Amino acid sequence: MANLKEIRIRIDSTKNTQQITKAMKMVSAAKLRKAQHQIQNMRPYAVTLKGVIADIAATQKVSHPLMVKKANPKTVLLVVLTSDRGLCGGFNSGITKFADRYIAENKTRFEKIDFVFIGKRGIDYFARKGVKAVENFTKLDKDISFGFAHTIAGNLIAQFEKGHYDEIRLIYNEFKSAISQKVVCETILPVDIDVNSFNTGDTKIAADMIFDPSPELIIEDLLKKNFNLQVFRAMAESVASEHGARMTAMENASNNARDMINKLTLNYNKARQEKITTELTEIVSGAESLK
Repeated sequence: MANLKEIRIRIDSTKNTQQITKAMKMVSAAKLRKAQHQIQNMRPYAVTLKGVIADIAATQKVSHPLMVKKANPKTVLLVVLTSDRGLCGGFNSGITKFADRYIAENKTRFEKIDFVFIGKRGIDYFARKGVKAVENFTKLDKDISFGFAHTIAGNLIAQFEKGHYDEIRLIYNEFKSAISQKVVCETILPVDIDVNSFNTGDTKIAADMIFDPSPELIIEDLLKKNFNLQVFRAMAESVASEHGARMTAMENASNNARDMINKLTLNYNKARQEKITTELTEIVSGAESLK
């Protein structure tokens, strides 16, 4: 058994670690509330905007390059969202494992699979595997803004419109709750217009409705706004999921530190009692030997 000084040092060190994990949990909880509020306000708008585009396209028979699906896509661009920092449990590993599995399952189906990485953890992970990205973006947790999303979205649209890729898919953690995040792979280009209000029975746009400007111009403008919004929403979902995962991980770490402190304290008391008992035995033995 370790001596009393070593156990005391380990107890103090574990208490210091526990204070850090508790502080990190509180910081993540505060950031999570803000990110969660942002997502709750954004989701209805994002869903409704996509529905309006689908309705106009269905009623006015409007076609656009960003909505044209190829029967047999051959080239795919995967946009992988991870975090810039660690200490967030399985947040990043879930994304990277999903991307690895996607490559293994589809490498024979597609002629080319390229990557865009958003987040330092994803960049570092795939760099070790020799995967080179078309573009890399970092500082997501510090620069979560619509302007940042607009820059990324503009680059992705340019790649798609030039015909470099048949599909662009987004892999990210969708926020469910503070303790639950779901890895999703969402096709963001071409835009899916198969689901509209005519399929759901909630028709809001009549076939004979008059548009000014023309439906083509409206679709052109709404598609780019929708794409910018969908990228921004995915980034916000990822950031909220990161804060939730980190808060949970830090809570578990604090609980583990508490259990370790209790165990070390018990060992310390046992060692101290053994030392006292040994000293008393020596004193009694010495006294007996003097008689």
